[in-house]
Amino acid sequence: MLYTAPPYLLDLPIYKKALEIFSLSRRISSYLNYDLAPLKVDGTEDKHIYFSGDIVMQSESIVPEIIKAEVEQFSDKKHQHVATVNRLTTLLDKNCKRLEKSNSNGKEFLPILRQELKKFRKLQRHWMLTL
Repeated sequence: MLYTAPPYLLDLPIYKKALEIFSLSRRISSYLNYDLAPLKVDGTEDKHIYFSGDIVMQSESIVPEIIKAEVEQFSDKKHQHVATVNRLTTLLDKNCKRLEKSNSNGKEFLPILRQELKKFRKLQRHWMLTL
């Protein structure tokens, strides 16, 4: 289902930060995949490669939930979407922590993503009060 964003949404700081997090996580994931994709000596794959895909999927899902919360008329539905954004942000942070344990050069960029998530959470608290 496609969601068209209201014009004012493009100016919201939380929306801009969510797009920035998505872009950053996609770049980090592609960098991590380069290191994690080859099979190990024993023929098994690195378990951390799945977490790199998860950070992209979770960060991609944040933006539509923000749009849904903004266009929803009923407050209980708005709060459901806000709860989903909160859950996705928590999962994204957990997967970043897991990826920091991986054997990849790209893990150096994960603290940057986690810093952006902290900024996003501050924006999220303010945004929840305005809904």
